[in-house]
Amino acid sequence: MKLQRTKFQEKLNEALKAVLPIIGIVLVLCFTVAPISPSILMAFLIGAVLLVIGMMFFTLGVEISMTPMGERVGTCMTQSKKLPVMVLFGFLLGVVITVSEPDLQVLAEQVPSIPNLVLIFAVAFGVGIFLVIALLRMLFGIPLSYMLLLFYGIVIVLAFFVPKDFLAVAFDAGGVTTGPMTVPFIMAMGVGIAAIRNDTHAADDSFGLVSLCSIGPILSVLVLGLIYHPESTGYVPEQIPDIDNSVELWRLFAEGFPEYMREMAVSLFPIVAFFGVFQIIFKGMQKRTLIKISIGLVYTYVGLFLFLTGVNVGFMPAGNYLGQVIASNPYRWIIIPIGMLIGYFIVLAEPAVYVLTKQVEDITSGAVSAKSMSLSLSVGVSVSLGLAMIRVLTGISILWFIIPGYGIALLLSFVVPNIFTAIAFDSGGVASGPMTATFLLPFAMGACVSVGGNIVTDAFGVVAMVAMTPLITIQILGLVYKIRSAKAALVPQPAGMGWQEAFELLDDNEIIEL
Repeated sequence: MKLQRTKFQEKLNEALKAVLPIIGIVLVLCFTVAPISPSILMAFLIGAVLLVIGMMFFTLGVEISMTPMGERVGTCMTQSKKLPVMVLFGFLLGVVITVSEPDLQVLAEQVPSIPNLVLIFAVAFGVGIFLVIALLRMLFGIPLSYMLLLFYGIVIVLAFFVPKDFLAVAFDAGGVTTGPMTVPFIMAMGVGIAAIRNDTHAADDSFGLVSLCSIGPILSVLVLGLIYHPESTGYVPEQIPDIDNSVELWRLFAEGFPEYMREMAVSLFPIVAFFGVFQIIFKGMQKRTLIKISIGLVYTYVGLFLFLTGVNVGFMPAGNYLGQVIASNPYRWIIIPIGMLIGYFIVLAEPAVYVLTKQVEDITSGAVSAKSMSLSLSVGVSVSLGLAMIRVLTGISILWFIIPGYGIALLLSFVVPNIFTAIAFDSGGVASGPMTATFLLPFAMGACVSVGGNIVTDAFGVVAMVAMTPLITIQILGLVYKIRSAKAALVPQPAGMGWQEAFELLDDNEIIEL
């Protein structure tokens, strides 16, 4: 009981550290350059409380349920040594977890040109295919950088033939697909598969599943854009609720609770059913472990529906209204630095970011710390929000940012250590989670309404921008790591000394925390 209480306290502290900076920034904006109504502010604050509690339950639930489930699936699939079995289960798993992903449902509801189910199943099919490709890459040891170059090359070529109304949505779909439901399971599955392999590159190959799964949705929506021709692509922004009193405020959240409880139950059920069937076929897991996983799934469920209620009911209207107010300011360019500041802190509130940074630190035995990962992600997302706000103000096509950005990221992949390339491309998908879809995207939409831009082409794409810049910043971290490792190797070492001890022989001003 004491251990469980300690775990809850640890997760609560992590959630507060992630969310308090966002609350602080919004409050400063509300009382200075972006005045908003008390009702919207109160909804935002209540949403923030739900978000903190939800993150606490979610991160604890993932730790004791999704991670062992994913590792178990990966290990059993590899031990079966039957390629058809791995391909079938890999495809089904990709489809199931994508349909379950709450971020995708949030995006689908905001896209005017494609029916929800059409978009969701097109994306799920793409993830299923690319999860199989990612598994085959791990089994046969194909370099990730070559596969990324090939598939992103196909993406860029297709982008020139697709209607512009589909472009930003396609790249956004790649970002939101890898969210809080998908990332823990897929990353843990990669660790389980790598554990079976005994070669020196197994740890490097345990990352990269998320990065390849992010390409599938982009390609599938681009192909959908070539064959699907909607009658209307206009977007009508949702009305921001006008709350007169505390009773109406409570009713707003009370209506949200059952909706998201039902939505998360539907989302979690396919994963639970898949694992149940998987356990019946492969067996071997102890009863005590299954009970622990079941408790973890309950925590995950509670955390997700509280989190989504908070961000959808409280954060989304506040984000949209803030964007409108700031962009209607005579000095509308101020939205660029404000967007960068919000981006720097908001990525830390993404549930899946915690999972990734912690797993990277564990896999690399502390060589790449969670702190350095978080800093690199924050810098990357900050830059991406600045670029996204420039797009909102100017209407520049997303291709002018995506093509150079991915070009730089792919070039870096050939000069940095392989594990950093895999981590970087995984990070891009992880950074663009529910906070991006439910706060930053409405923020961009609100700003676009104020400047009179085209929401479909100018506001959509913010998720894609958030997913792109970490690919560069994390790989720059890897380049620094490579340089420092080379310096450490030049230091005369006593017999048996490793690179970590060699680092200690360098001057203090030459050491970078990794």
